[in-house]
Amino acid sequence: MKHLNNLIISLAVLLVTLASCINYDDAGRLVNIQVHLKNPADFKEGAALDNQVVTIKSKTVERTAVTDENGIATFEGCMPDVYNISSYIELTGEEYTEKTGSTDPVEECRITATLNEQLFDEAREQSPIEVEATIMSIINKIDGDDKKAYRRYIVISKIYSSGSKYNGNKNYMAGRYIELYNQSDKTVDIAGMYIGLLESTANSNRLYTIEQLKQDPTINGQKVAVKQVYRIPTDKEYLVEGGKSIVITNSAIDHSSVNQFEADLSTADFEVVDYMDNLEHNDNVVKLSREFYAISSLKGMNLMQGGPCGIIIFDTDEDINTWATTYGFGKTSGSMVYLLVPNSTIKDGVDFIKNTSTGPNLSTKRLYDEIDAGCTHIDALSGYTGEVVYRKTARKTSDGRKVLMDTNNSSNDFKVSTTIKPREYDE
Repeated sequence: MKHLNNLIISLAVLLVTLASCINYDDAGRLVNIQVHLKNPADFKEGAALDNQVVTIKSKTVERTAVTDENGIATFEGCMPDVYNISSYIELTGEEYTEKTGSTDPVEECRITATLNEQLFDEAREQSPIEVEATIMSIINKIDGDDKKAYRRYIVISKIYSSGSKYNGNKNYMAGRYIELYNQSDKTVDIAGMYIGLLESTANSNRLYTIEQLKQDPTINGQKVAVKQVYRIPTDKEYLVEGGKSIVITNSAIDHSSVNQFEADLSTADFEVVDYMDNLEHNDNVVKLSREFYAISSLKGMNLMQGGPCGIIIFDTDEDINTWATTYGFGKTSGSMVYLLVPNSTIKDGVDFIKNTSTGPNLSTKRLYDEIDAGCTHIDALSGYTGEVVYRKTARKTSDGRKVLMDTNNSSNDFKVSTTIKPREYDE
C-alpha cells in the first residue's frame, strides 16, 4: 500500500511538471490589430479619415474603435478569429471641402469602407489592415424644401418574411411585411417610389448571382434582376416624417392573436392586393400599384420564409415597361421572366440570403458591393420562427430621433429578433 501511495504521488508530481512545461499562450493569445481607412481618391494629400468609428464583427464578437489623426483604428486584445470590417462616414459640406479642396456646394458626403472575412492572428499584427474607403454619394445642397429630393434618406429598415407556426404545426405567412425608414430630419414625399423584390429561385440554372450578372454580356454587372415591382401611388403626396417608418404588407389586419410573433398590421401604410390571393384585406389602407411580376401566379409580395428575399428601392422617371427583361441565366425562353433594374436608379438595397448550417452562402449574393457589401439572414435554416431582420440603431440625435445603422453592409447593419414589432427599433 505504501508503494502504491508513493507511485500515485510520483505520478501526480510528474503530471504537474509536464503541465508546467506546456505553453498554452499560443492557442489563445489575444492579438492587437490596427485598421487603416485608406482615403478615397478625391481626398487631397495630408487629409485623413480621422475620428471615425470602425466596427469589427465575428460570429460572436462585435467591437468598435475610433480612428486617430492618421485614419488608423486600434483594436487591442482581439480573440483570433475571422472578422468583417466596416465603417460608415458622413462628412458635412465643410468637412468635405476641407478634405478634398472642392468648392462645389455640397451638403453632405457619405463614405463607406468594408472588408469582409479577414483573419485576425499574429501575422496581422505586423502592419495595419488596409481598408479602401469609397465615396457612396455626394449630396448637393438643395434650394428650398424639395420633399422628393430628400428620398435619398429612405432606407429599407426591416424585413419580416419568416412567418410562424400556429395551431400545432401549421405555417402562418399572412403577416409578412417590410418597413422603410426616413433617416433624416426632413419630411419626405415617397409618391412614385418603386419597391423591387430580387429574383429568388433556388434553381441553380436560374440564379442571378453577382457573378452571373457580371458574366451576362447584356447585363455586364450594371443591373440586377427582380421578380416583382410595386410602386407607391402618385395620386397625391405620401409624406414620411423624419425618424418615422412606413409599413408595407400583404394583409393589413391584426395578426397578433395568432401567436406572440405576429403583429398588429391594421395600421400599416400600404397593402398589396392581388386577384384571388385569399388574404384578408383592409379597405382603409392604401393599395400599392403592381408594376411587374415574373410570373402571373405569384400572389402578393413573394417574400421567401427562409430567404433569399432581397429588396431594393429605386427611382426613375422612365417607363419601366420599356426596360430590358431576361429569362433564367443563360436561357432565351422560359416561364419566368425578370426585369433588369439599372444600378444607377437604386437608392437602397438589402441582400437577404438563406442561412445554412455553416452560415450564409455568400456565393448566392444578388447585390453588388456598391449596393450592399454584405448580407442579412434569419438564424433559422427554413423559417417559420417569427424572426425579423432589422437595422440596428447607430445613434440618437439631440431631439431623440434615431439614426439607423447604414454602412452599406447588411452583415454589419442588421440584427435578428423575435420581439421587435413594426415601427420599433432598439435603443
